[in-house]
Amino acid sequence: MKIGILGGTGPAGSALAARLASVGYETIIGSRSKYRAMETVDKLQAEWAGRDLHIVAGDNAAAAAADVVVIATPWDGAYGTATSVADELAGKVVICMANALTRIGKEFQPLVPPRGSVAASVQAAVPACHVAAGFHHVPAKELGDLDHPIESDVLICSDFPNATKVTSEIVSSIPNLRPLDAGGLSQATPIESFTAVLLQLNVHYKTRVAVKFTGIPEAAPTVPEPADPDGE
Repeated sequence: MKIGILGGTGPAGSALAARLASVGYETIIGSRSKYRAMETVDKLQAEWAGRDLHIVAGDNAAAAAADVVVIATPWDGAYGTATSVADELAGKVVICMANALTRIGKEFQPLVPPRGSVAASVQAAVPACHVAAGFHHVPAKELGDLDHPIESDVLICSDFPNATKVTSEIVSSIPNLRPLDAGGLSQATPIESFTAVLLQLNVHYKTRVAVKFTGIPEAAPTVPEPADPDGE
């Protein structure tokens, strides 16, 4: 499976690209400038020399041509970026990991974008794609440190069961990450907003926190079975 990352030159996008490549995915780092993407790929290859990471560079159109596409742009660029490659995204699973946040003084605060979340805005921009919100609470620095495992639950929400399933499979391929089905895309609003709380904890405790939920059995299905039409 090829996974394209729009906004792949940023901290979160490049970290995810490296981690996905480390577990066998071919990743395409996309950017408005292919040359900037090439610089990012060269940096990752030099940092992790000897790991044989399958990462290539491209512009946003090249990244959007992948089997699955991740949107890792700054939140205020997600809508425009998705719109610019709408034809390539049609019919595909699109994972949105952008958070709408701002910092006022010493505090991080969530913003409420149109449609209530960045993920919902992307879905509105490209109605023909299948958006799933995910990877919001995974610390970028730890995600990109391939010398150490990263442990976290990953909340996933989508209005499309296939998008939840595909995203869950990708998350599960990374050791110590657990996908959790958080419901429909309306849940992206509180999921994205909660990132501000995590960042505030990072500042206060001088650390990088991740989310783990108790009370959910490890063997619990990440995607519920379709309801029986007869109610049984």
